[in-house]
Amino acid sequence: MEEHSLLRHQIDWAALRSKAFSQAGGARKSADTYGAISVAVNDLGDRHSSFWEPDDAKERFGSSAVSFDGLQGRTLKGGPGYLSLPGVQGSQKVYDRYVQQGRNAVARADRSEACGWVVDLRSNTGGNMWPMLAVVGPILGEGNVGMFVDADGNKSAWSIQHGSPHQDGKSAGWGAGPSVAKSAAPVAVLTGKRTGSAGEAVVVAFRGRPDTRFFGEETFGVPTGNEPYRLSDGAVLLLTEVKDADRTGRTYDAPIPPDEEIVKDPRPVARNRDEVLEAAQIWLLEQAACRRP
Repeated sequence: MEEHSLLRHQIDWAALRSKAFSQAGGARKSADTYGAISVAVNDLGDRHSSFWEPDDAKERFGSSAVSFDGLQGRTLKGGPGYLSLPGVQGSQKVYDRYVQQGRNAVARADRSEACGWVVDLRSNTGGNMWPMLAVVGPILGEGNVGMFVDADGNKSAWSIQHGSPHQDGKSAGWGAGPSVAKSAAPVAVLTGKRTGSAGEAVVVAFRGRPDTRFFGEETFGVPTGNEPYRLSDGAVLLLTEVKDADRTGRTYDAPIPPDEEIVKDPRPVARNRDEVLEAAQIWLLEQAACRRP
């Protein structure tokens, strides 16, 4: 924590260490330290670090039986493509299936050569950002799309090359992504209060992209990057080490507001309406790429 925490320069480590060792003073086995570790993680104050006991860590990282019902692509009226991109956390097999299904969804939405895109991140609560970027890479377009920035200002760049994500020039896996008909098409990004963590990283990747507008509500508010540290008994310390930054260099560590705030109408008459999607469609159809002659 002292070496890698995002807020390491703001913490009284002598006090935090003293408190943790006092709480763990009677420990006889590793599990006896869990309470002290959890309190220490909370005392970091970054609102994103966490501690997973062995069973929880095994469930989160080891499971391969995950469905992606929310990962969908379709064509909207007027010509835009629609992609709903949920979060994902699990094993490598899970990530591979997510990327395959997601890329199939993009291809399905692009069958009629989408004039623009809706990327719906409202249900994306986070997980691993790289499979998500592997799906939306062709929509994001080629080049630098963001970066991590640590407490000392060191940067680690995210880029899209041949439709697939890279970190500091190294491929995140999955090979080249299938191209879309119009890679520079306008994009409407939908966000909400559940859009968090890695979901916010995808939001950040779209920030600064030309012809891109954000609709909905502000995000959850943890656009920061975590690194997992596996402990000897299978527990995992998930430590927040970096802020997300967009392609312009602007860093984020709080809720990200949309360009156009739209709150769901609570009245029963509006129960089946999706006002956020409607606003995004209206904007897209006003853009030159989707405007009908």
